[in-house]
Amino acid sequence: MEILKSKKKIILEYILIAFGAFVMALGISIFLIDAKVVPGGVSGLSMALYYFTNGALPVGVAIWILNVPLYIWGLKELGKSFGIRTFYGFTLNSFFIDLLRGDFPGVPFIRLQDTQTVKDLLQNDFLFLILIGSVLLGTGLGIIFKFGGTTAGSDIVAAILKKKYGIKPGTAIIMIDIFVILLAGFIIDQKGLSPEKPALSLTLYAIFLLFVSSQLIDFIIDGFDYAKAALIITDKHNEVGEAIMNELSRGATALKSRGLYRNVDREVIYTVVTNKELPVLTEIVHKVDPTAFMIINNVHEILGDGFRRRI
Repeated sequence: MEILKSKKKIILEYILIAFGAFVMALGISIFLIDAKVVPGGVSGLSMALYYFTNGALPVGVAIWILNVPLYIWGLKELGKSFGIRTFYGFTLNSFFIDLLRGDFPGVPFIRLQDTQTVKDLLQNDFLFLILIGSVLLGTGLGIIFKFGGTTAGSDIVAAILKKKYGIKPGTAIIMIDIFVILLAGFIIDQKGLSPEKPALSLTLYAIFLLFVSSQLIDFIIDGFDYAKAALIITDKHNEVGEAIMNELSRGATALKSRGLYRNVDREVIYTVVTNKELPVLTEIVHKVDPTAFMIINNVHEILGDGFRRRI
């Protein structure tokens, strides 16, 4: 019975990751590409390549091509934490983007970006168009992260930079996103792709997009809570602590305790992780000790290395 429940849970999670990839693709393919307002990361870089090649390289194909070597690099440097769900997430996202734009072979008639509503918003209510794209992008990513998936890209690069050079993941992701946005703005400006709006205006819209979508990701994952604190009660506290530090690059504290039921002295592991890292933490603990007892609490404010201060 437990195995059946576990399988159903996994299937549901994969369905929801697919739904998140579809929602994210809606935002990019319909509302952002033709507006020439790019998100950061691999999606934004793929849009820049799309503009540079005058549409010869579809955005979804570019996302997949760029993510595959990053995915392999992540597996090599970080182990299996970037597993099948990551590949599944960015592959579906790439597929849906090209499908919805009519760039996928056999379905050129779809082209949802050509509907009258989208064209009207593009011409007459540009800010609302970008806001819709931001909401869909952030909601889709939030759903993917909430159910243990990722879309690879800058997340992998940030994790590797953290491991190799100690650069904070949040700082690395912001640096990557800003670089991609500036690069796309330069390409748009040099090729004269947006005569109606200056490239600097589109860059500012992109920064606005980045802010809105990142806030929505946090909200979708767990409301207004920023992170999670976990108390882990296990007989394998040394192994669990080492796995958290090695695989998540997070600190862990061993607290002296005594179990009253068995009257056994043991150490309880205490750690704090971001919302996105919680599914990975759960998987790590279960892998080391399937019988471990975990108590998870919401954290609203963290002051210290490795976390951004919440405003």
